[in-house]
Amino acid sequence: MTQKLEVIDPRAAPPVWAALRNEAERAARTEPALASLVNAIILSHDNLGDALSYALAHKLGDQELRAMSLRELAMEAYRAAPGLVDTAEADLKAVFERDPACKGYVQPFLFFKGFQALQTQRIAHWLWSQGRETMAFYLQSRMSEIFQVDIHPATQIGSGVFIDHGTGIVIGETAVIGDDVSLLQGVTLGGTGAERGDRHPKIGRGVLLGAGAKVLGNIQIGDYAKVASGSVVLKPVPAHCTAAGVPARLVNCPTGDEPARSMDHTLADVVYDYVI
Repeated sequence: MTQKLEVIDPRAAPPVWAALRNEAERAARTEPALASLVNAIILSHDNLGDALSYALAHKLGDQELRAMSLRELAMEAYRAAPGLVDTAEADLKAVFERDPACKGYVQPFLFFKGFQALQTQRIAHWLWSQGRETMAFYLQSRMSEIFQVDIHPATQIGSGVFIDHGTGIVIGETAVIGDDVSLLQGVTLGGTGAERGDRHPKIGRGVLLGAGAKVLGNIQIGDYAKVASGSVVLKPVPAHCTAAGVPARLVNCPTGDEPARSMDHTLADVVYDYVI
């Protein structure tokens, strides 16, 4: 008889680290073949930062920079900037709360490349802020190779961000992403040409960016706005509005209260007759 894995709702659980360990212990019991992996990445550590540094090093290590060296690099970042671990915790919560396929914390921590790529970028961004650009670019390269997510180390990203699926996401150097944003596969936050300087989008708090959405240029996407899947946005989108189409048009203002949390990708029936 197949043993069913008991899942405890992390929202009703104690702190994230305790909930993650509890889930990991059950996973190790129900899947003995993965017990050594779960133990090495989660159960043998005392806190979230230690476990996360090991998990990222396990994924990113290669012949050029061994996993042990990468782990030491991650731990250096976490010691110098403890807020990185707090932000990772907020990101982990965001995955569980917004992804209906997510059953707990173990899944994203071990297997979801959107979460893992985001944590890699956060370390790369810390390195960038310390003037260690070459190492930051190395992590960007490994992130792109392993996770198919390409985020420049200089990109500024808030907390509680959810990257769903991750494949094909490209985010440029001067982009800014606010707190509680959700974005799906194939999203591009890019420039419109070869110009230099501040040339990438600024994404407000609580924005939802649908699969394949392209937002190009130094434009503002207002708080709690929504960009529909497959849209191409070249002009600013007001707060609480939805943009859809190629080129994008305003679909409804206001849109839902918190689109990034509800993950509601539906559109209103009436489309405004002007292009934004």
